[in-house]
Amino acid sequence: ILPLVSVNHILLLLLVLTVCAILYNKVHHVPLALRNETEMDLESPEEMEEEIPVVICAAAGRMGAAVAAISSIYSNTEANVLFYIVGLKTTIPHIRKWIENSKLKEIKFKVVEFNPMVLKGKIRQDASRPELLQPLNFVRFYLPLLIQKHEKVIYLDDDVIVQGDIQELYDTKLAPGHAAAFSDDCDLPSTHEMVRSVGMQNTYMGFLDYRKQAIRDLGISPSTCSFNPGVIVANMTEWKHQRITKQLEKWMQRNVEENLYSSTLGGGVATSPMLIVFHGKYSSINPMWHIRHLGWSPDARYSVQFLQEAKLLHWNGRYKPWDYPSVHTDLWENWFIPDPSGKFKLTRPDS
Repeated sequence: ILPLVSVNHILLLLLVLTVCAILYNKVHHVPLALRNETEMDLESPEEMEEEIPVVICAAAGRMGAAVAAISSIYSNTEANVLFYIVGLKTTIPHIRKWIENSKLKEIKFKVVEFNPMVLKGKIRQDASRPELLQPLNFVRFYLPLLIQKHEKVIYLDDDVIVQGDIQELYDTKLAPGHAAAFSDDCDLPSTHEMVRSVGMQNTYMGFLDYRKQAIRDLGISPSTCSFNPGVIVANMTEWKHQRITKQLEKWMQRNVEENLYSSTLGGGVATSPMLIVFHGKYSSINPMWHIRHLGWSPDARYSVQFLQEAKLLHWNGRYKPWDYPSVHTDLWENWFIPDPSGKFKLTRPDS
């Protein structure tokens, strides 16, 4: 009997050990898988909220514009905005000091130097509007070279202020195959009266010289509505895939040789190549996200109610809100931050 009992004890012991082994496996291995899932779940909230890259240029003589634009964006959003501030080698120290010594020191930003040598031989001189030939006007042509890690990018001219949440602009849907979204110049009835009153061109006829065969060969009707590239939502993958920068450079060089861009009121050496390259191949930005022409006349004004509803205001034209005369300067000055170095000063009637 004793040997039988011993065998039973051994079998019982083996059974207990087997059960223990199973339990051990459950306790030590299954929770490991669960722990991995838990760790992933815990990491998710810690993953950085999607960055919204916003490109703005800081040009000599108008850095206050870039500061006001940045200030307005930062003050009106909770989004994770990363500002790419593009300047020339000589201007970068000034804008960096301005930001770091003002309330903008809290923003996330990168300063990017633009090398004007990339434009050599690509710009035809225009004595009537020399300010349009400044190198930083062409930064928008080279977005993928300046911004490396982002799929989607917002580019803004410096003479804007943003009154809405920039997240809304960033969420603009781009159709498949489109490298960029712009605002049409014929989109808002509210702006038509302004356009008529200041003689602003809003068709291709105002930008391209249709007397030239190369322009007629494009097959674009001169009455086609133009768009304004002062506000761009761009898809970097499509931009690179379609070699947009190379296409723009090609038309810049052709203009040097053939003078294809009209020098009429609506003309602009940075707008015209974009009108050609993006014709029929761009998505639309909500028109309230680009209310423009505020700089085309020192007298023509929008209604107060219309301006309050606007998400973005653009002083495109000669009459800038940091100079005098200009219109709606109070809206712009809400966001201006004085230059700590005292180099940049507003021009006002009593100054």
